[in-house]
Amino acid sequence: MILAAIDIGSNAARQLICETSLYKDGSVDFIKLNLLRIPLRLGFDVFDNGFISEKKKKKLIETLKAYRHLMNIYEVEAWRVCATSAMRDASNAQQIITEVKKETGLTIEVISGQEEANVIYETHIAEKLSYNKSYLYIDVGGGSTEVTLFSNNRIIFKESFNIGTIRLLHNKVSDEQWEHMKWFIKTNVRDYQPVEAIGSGGNINKVFSISKRKEGKPLPLEVLKDYHKELSYTSIEDRKHLYQFRDDRADVIVPALQIYIAIMRWANADEIYVPKVGLADGLVKMLYREKAGV
Repeated sequence: MILAAIDIGSNAARQLICETSLYKDGSVDFIKLNLLRIPLRLGFDVFDNGFISEKKKKKLIETLKAYRHLMNIYEVEAWRVCATSAMRDASNAQQIITEVKKETGLTIEVISGQEEANVIYETHIAEKLSYNKSYLYIDVGGGSTEVTLFSNNRIIFKESFNIGTIRLLHNKVSDEQWEHMKWFIKTNVRDYQPVEAIGSGGNINKVFSISKRKEGKPLPLEVLKDYHKELSYTSIEDRKHLYQFRDDRADVIVPALQIYIAIMRWANADEIYVPKVGLADGLVKMLYREKAGV
């Protein structure tokens, strides 16, 4: 079965196309056929003005047309298209959803922060964790941050906070929001020590790549602090030159590190694992379960 997921985030729109294969032991392999990312940056409009501009709307529609063509070429049998924080906050979201449906035949689902956390959980990251440890899963996006605590092979909480990289860049996060997240993490994690962090999102993936760490090895909190300090004192132009960052990575990576570091400090987590999974992976796995009836 060939499945696809499109994740329309505040910074970029991603498309994942997978072929599913049932192995002889009953497990399911999800083989990536294609993964694309277009930096639409919808959050730049929404978090400043409250709506998506005509220019970005057109870019979104053209992107989804291209994704639809690829789905036809790969003969995708089922798909889901989900939008997160920027579309949740956009006053003209319904109008855009209607236009997208008319132009592309794709139906956009605007999912809540809690639903986003649920989908990310479906990446089955929990299956790879030790039963007798506590893990804090942190997914930092452009508009929001989703945090899930696992302990003794069960979910303790899943929470979404309206604190994201683009919101921070545009000074749209209040001290009260920071204090609430700090209180929530400290209060709800303290009884589950020691805790290890797991990070997802393009920014932590990029930090992991430039760190030259081996796959499966965690990043120490001190390394994240060092990168945050170094990048904070470097211009966006220099970040692009020194680390080969794209424009849409060079500006958001510093606020992303700020969020990861803060949450890890509040949770007393000394290191973070980076398995390189995200919302699109969870959408594909949920879709498979639905279509396969499992």
